[in-house]
Amino acid sequence: MIELTEKAAEQIRRMMNDQKLSPSEVGLRVGVKPAGCSGLAYSIDFESAAKEGDQVATMHGIKVFVAAAAAAYLDGTEIDWKGGLLGSGFQFRNPNATKSCGCGESFSV
Repeated sequence: MIELTEKAAEQIRRMMNDQKLSPSEVGLRVGVKPAGCSGLAYSIDFESAAKEGDQVATMHGIKVFVAAAAAAYLDGTEIDWKGGLLGSGFQFRNPNATKSCGCGESFSV
Protein backbone atom coordinates (compact mmCIF):
# COMPACT_ATOMS: atom_id res chain seq x y z
CA MET A 1 0.00 0.00 0.00
CA ILE A 2 1.04 3.62 -0.34
CA GLU A 3 1.68 6.15 2.41
CA LEU A 4 0.56 9.77 2.59
CA THR A 5 2.64 12.24 4.53
CA GLU A 6 0.84 14.71 6.77
CA LYS A 7 1.81 17.54 4.37
CA ALA A 8 0.22 15.65 1.45
CA ALA A 9 -2.93 15.00 3.49
CA GLU A 10 -3.17 18.69 4.42
CA GLN A 11 -2.93 19.67 0.75
CA ILE A 12 -5.54 17.07 -0.23
CA ARG A 13 -7.90 18.45 2.42
CA ARG A 14 -7.32 21.98 1.03
CA MET A 15 -8.10 20.75 -2.49
CA MET A 16 -11.23 18.98 -1.25
CA ASN A 17 -12.32 22.13 0.55
CA ASP A 18 -11.74 24.22 -2.60
CA GLN A 19 -13.97 21.80 -4.53
CA LYS A 20 -16.52 21.70 -1.68
CA LEU A 21 -15.88 17.99 -1.09
CA SER A 22 -15.86 16.29 2.28
CA PRO A 23 -13.29 13.66 3.31
CA SER A 24 -16.21 11.66 4.72
CA GLU A 25 -17.84 11.56 1.27
CA VAL A 26 -14.89 11.11 -1.11
CA GLY A 27 -11.48 9.53 -1.18
CA LEU A 28 -8.30 9.84 -3.18
CA ARG A 29 -7.79 7.38 -6.04
CA VAL A 30 -4.09 6.82 -6.72
CA GLY A 31 -3.04 4.92 -9.80
CA VAL A 32 -0.72 4.65 -12.77
CA LYS A 33 -1.35 5.11 -16.47
CA PRO A 34 0.77 4.62 -19.58
CA ALA A 35 2.38 7.98 -20.31
CA GLY A 36 5.56 9.99 -20.34
CA CYS A 37 9.03 9.26 -21.55
CA SER A 38 9.63 6.50 -19.00
CA GLY A 39 6.45 4.53 -19.66
CA LEU A 40 4.15 5.09 -16.66
CA ALA A 41 2.80 8.18 -14.94
CA TYR A 42 1.08 8.63 -11.60
CA SER A 43 -2.58 9.57 -11.48
CA ILE A 44 -4.58 10.99 -8.61
CA ASP A 45 -8.22 12.01 -8.52
CA PHE A 46 -11.13 12.24 -6.12
CA GLU A 47 -13.64 9.42 -6.14
CA SER A 48 -16.79 8.77 -4.14
CA ALA A 49 -16.26 5.07 -3.38
CA ALA A 50 -13.86 2.19 -3.71
CA LYS A 51 -14.25 -0.23 -6.60
CA GLU A 52 -14.25 -4.00 -6.34
CA GLY A 53 -10.72 -5.29 -5.74
CA ASP A 54 -9.32 -1.94 -4.56
CA GLN A 55 -6.91 -1.69 -1.70
CA VAL A 56 -8.42 0.80 0.73
CA ALA A 57 -6.75 2.59 3.61
CA THR A 58 -7.35 5.73 5.65
CA MET A 59 -4.34 7.93 6.36
CA HIS A 60 -4.48 11.23 8.24
CA GLY A 61 -8.26 11.23 7.75
CA ILE A 62 -8.06 10.71 3.97
CA LYS A 63 -9.49 7.56 2.38
CA VAL A 64 -7.11 6.20 -0.27
CA PHE A 65 -8.14 3.80 -3.04
CA VAL A 66 -5.60 1.85 -5.12
CA ALA A 67 -6.76 -0.52 -7.88
CA ALA A 68 -5.36 -4.04 -7.76
CA ALA A 69 -3.74 -3.54 -11.18
CA ALA A 70 -1.77 -0.53 -9.90
CA ALA A 71 -0.92 -1.91 -6.46
CA ALA A 72 2.23 -3.76 -7.55
CA TYR A 73 3.64 -0.58 -9.14
CA LEU A 74 2.81 1.57 -6.11
CA ASP A 75 3.53 -0.72 -3.15
CA GLY A 76 5.61 1.20 -0.62
CA THR A 77 5.26 4.53 -2.43
CA GLU A 78 5.22 7.63 -0.27
CA ILE A 79 3.26 10.65 -1.49
CA ASP A 80 4.44 13.98 -0.12
CA TRP A 81 3.63 17.62 -0.84
CA LYS A 82 6.37 20.10 -1.54
CA GLY A 83 5.60 23.78 -1.78
CA GLY A 84 7.95 26.61 -2.49
CA LEU A 85 8.87 29.58 -4.60
CA LEU A 86 10.24 27.40 -7.40
CA GLY A 87 7.07 25.36 -7.67
CA SER A 88 4.88 23.06 -5.71
CA GLY A 89 3.26 19.69 -6.20
CA PHE A 90 2.93 16.13 -5.07
CA GLN A 91 6.12 14.11 -4.94
CA PHE A 92 6.10 10.33 -5.29
CA ARG A 93 8.90 8.34 -3.68
CA ASN A 94 8.48 4.93 -5.27
CA PRO A 95 10.88 2.13 -4.24
CA ASN A 96 9.74 0.08 -7.26
CA ALA A 97 10.80 2.64 -9.87
CA THR A 98 13.96 1.62 -11.67
CA LYS A 99 14.06 4.72 -13.87
CA SER A 100 12.29 8.07 -13.94
CA CYS A 101 12.33 10.96 -16.33
CA GLY A 102 14.09 14.23 -15.56
CA CYS A 103 10.90 16.08 -14.73
CA GLY A 104 9.74 13.35 -12.33
CA GLU A 105 6.39 12.90 -14.06
CA SER A 106 6.92 9.37 -15.33
CA PHE A 107 8.72 6.21 -14.27
CA SER A 108 9.34 2.58 -15.19
CA VAL A 109 9.69 -0.57 -13.15
